[in-house]
Amino acid sequence: MQRKIWLTVCGIAIAGLAFGQMKKQFSVENTPACEDVRLIVKANGGNCFIKPSKNAEILNVFSNQTETAYAHSFRKEVKGRTCEILLDLQEMHVEGISQTITTRFFGASNNTPGDNLWKMYLTDSKPYFLELVYGVGNANIDLSGLSIKNLKINTGSADVTVGYYSSLENQVDMDTFSVKVDLGSVNVKNINLSRARFVLADVGFGNMTLDFSNTPLVDNKIKGSVGAGNLTIILPSEETAVLVKIQDSWLCSVNVPRSLNKIAENTFANKAYTSASKNALVFDLDVSMGNIVFKEATR
Repeated sequence: MQRKIWLTVCGIAIAGLAFGQMKKQFSVENTPACEDVRLIVKANGGNCFIKPSKNAEILNVFSNQTETAYAHSFRKEVKGRTCEILLDLQEMHVEGISQTITTRFFGASNNTPGDNLWKMYLTDSKPYFLELVYGVGNANIDLSGLSIKNLKINTGSADVTVGYYSSLENQVDMDTFSVKVDLGSVNVKNINLSRARFVLADVGFGNMTLDFSNTPLVDNKIKGSVGAGNLTIILPSEETAVLVKIQDSWLCSVNVPRSLNKIAENTFANKAYTSASKNALVFDLDVSMGNIVFKEATR
């Protein structure tokens, strides 16, 4: 059974000292019929923020843009006990793929994504299945204290930062934390607070940093694939069990710290690791022409 939920599109101006004049663009009301939320957000440009909120609404979206500066599509319905929301935001004037490649490799661009802002607030009272797709520009995602059951982030040429800035962990165990980068960059901070059992990392030509520097709260299995880009992994203290398996080629570069000892072909472990280790970090990595660098956390 499908039931519509309430969407309001309004122009309530609010003062934003840091971001200029912001207006509320979208608001999705919470309903008892929704036990959890499947939210898909796509943005082809701009400077995007996601933040936690104590508000009851499932989604609140603010922007400094006028309604004529962007196009959008919106779909929402309740399937069973899940509220499904799709929001696709398309700015009128953004770089095409050829311009993006020129910018990345030659540094020539007149595009100023920071001028166009999107601020999205998620409630901390509902669990989410969250999928975020970014084209170009920048994104900053704060998941502090939210309930994210599954997270998927895909960036083309955008630069994305994900973290738990208030040091509040995910309220539920996350099944899968999936990040993919083509030409842009992804920086994931304090990934231990996600309580994710599976981490999937896919790097094309871009750069990705995964920060495992703090003690994991659950067992972590990390599967990573690197094409021609760079993957940096920050390890926790030597008290945390770590096992690394790497499939590489003669075209790539892999930098393994001294704390990881070779125990078999393409397999490394630290002194804390045993087959019975709890809350261990287990890496299964594949690299073609790119680089994988392990770094030890600085204390």
